[in-house]
Amino acid sequence: MMLNDRIQSLRGLQSALRKAEEYLVSIPEDTPSSEFNHRFQELGLEKGWGDTAKRVHDTIHLLLDLLEAPDPASLEKFLGTIPMMFNVVILSPHGYFAQSNVLGYPDTGGQVVYILDQVRALENEMLLRIKQQGLDITPKILIVTRLLPDAVGTTCGQRLEKVIGTEHTDILRVPFRTENGILRKWISRFDVWPYLETYTEDVANELMREMQTKPDLIIGNYSDGNLVATLLAHKLGVTQCTIAHALEKTKYPNSDIYLDKFDSQYHFSCQFTADLIAMNHTDFIITSTFQEIAGSKDSVGQYESHIAFTLPDLYRVVHGIDVFDPKFNIVSPGADMTVYFPYTETDKRLTAFHSEIEELLYSDVENDEHKFVLKDRNKPIIFSMARLDRVKNMTGLVEMYGKNAHLKDLANLVIVAGDHGKESKDREEQAEFKRMYSLIEEYKLKGHIRWISAQMNRVRNGELYRYICDTKGAFVQPAFYEAFGLTVIEAMTCGLPTIATCHGGPAEIIVNRRYPGQLL
Repeated sequence: MMLNDRIQSLRGLQSALRKAEEYLVSIPEDTPSSEFNHRFQELGLEKGWGDTAKRVHDTIHLLLDLLEAPDPASLEKFLGTIPMMFNVVILSPHGYFAQSNVLGYPDTGGQVVYILDQVRALENEMLLRIKQQGLDITPKILIVTRLLPDAVGTTCGQRLEKVIGTEHTDILRVPFRTENGILRKWISRFDVWPYLETYTEDVANELMREMQTKPDLIIGNYSDGNLVATLLAHKLGVTQCTIAHALEKTKYPNSDIYLDKFDSQYHFSCQFTADLIAMNHTDFIITSTFQEIAGSKDSVGQYESHIAFTLPDLYRVVHGIDVFDPKFNIVSPGADMTVYFPYTETDKRLTAFHSEIEELLYSDVENDEHKFVLKDRNKPIIFSMARLDRVKNMTGLVEMYGKNAHLKDLANLVIVAGDHGKESKDREEQAEFKRMYSLIEEYKLKGHIRWISAQMNRVRNGELYRYICDTKGAFVQPAFYEAFGLTVIEAMTCGLPTIATCHGGPAEIIVNRRYPGQLL
């Protein structure tokens, strides 16, 4: 792309670069490249070296040094200056993927937030690099997820949706299809495996329709997205990135050796196999924390757990992954500081939400949005917010609170989880709903607990954290295992004292006493 047919050899390239360098030192550094593009084309150099004389000179000088004295660091630096990714596909098939009214639905949480934040930052970076290299190429990013005809009040039934805050990024939804037609309803992430091969073929066709070319990079998310990314990358011959988010093998201890106990419900034989295929086929892997790769002295890492294991009656893995492979990269997500900022920044506080938040927390009415009434609103609030599934362990927090009479006297418990307004189709969520009501009755928690349905408004949720700070409350993240823990980041960024699981990502988020956090 950056050379034309006037250059036919290495010697010819070096000669052209030296002539270009001589010219560049004779003109002002801020001269736009558009003023000398024609001269450079005669030398055999096309657009893409930079947008100003200085940037073009730096790129050419770097390449000349590399040609004369090659070394890995110079090669990495040179390749890092050259835009090579213009069309990117990001895969996240399961759950409800949309920009509003979905957080808290089954299989729908931090991964959606992570990807939407990721594509906004990615588009900005791509546009900046393209401009700095003097190119006029328009990038394209597609988030590919599942189309749900029964969209239950969301945009998940819409084929194409522009991502707010971007110019060139869309959500492309492709349905799961069988010989009997399109699958209309949501299904659990544990049940998607029979549909993914056909889904991959359909996605490939839809990508060509939307992009009119092959993507330059395919990014998979979670086990199902990574398997589809692997199949697509192999089919199209493009670069693949894997982001696991959460490998279920560490979240469900002994799920390999006791496969007969788990497989009928969770289909781990499919999932673990898909994980092995994806993590070994991919070109590079992004994780949020070091423990995700190699664990700690007290716990096994998510990827490390795939080095060697047995699935009885199926197969034995003796070298599933090399956790020292340089393909691993740690890139931690963060909180949006326009939404999550300290409660002490009073001039930025969103006080317009306070009446709605007070209604959520203290209203005497029980409805589909909130159950049970707090009898003493002057107590501090112990607060937690997560999906209602077994691993998030929200019922464990309620049980611990119920067993501690002194804690009940000191503080109220407010949890945000599940949806009282609709009947859940998720097996784990159904069981957790039943257990939650049972615990509230067993420990006589009426008057002490407020159970709020999942809240979809991120901006209001930011102010909710800060409002809990005003009550001198605390945030608790009680999961059995948490791959990263976005809510931990959000709560601590708002200044809310935080207690979190020591199993997983929070162990690297809460690292010392400078931050308002405690591990357990």
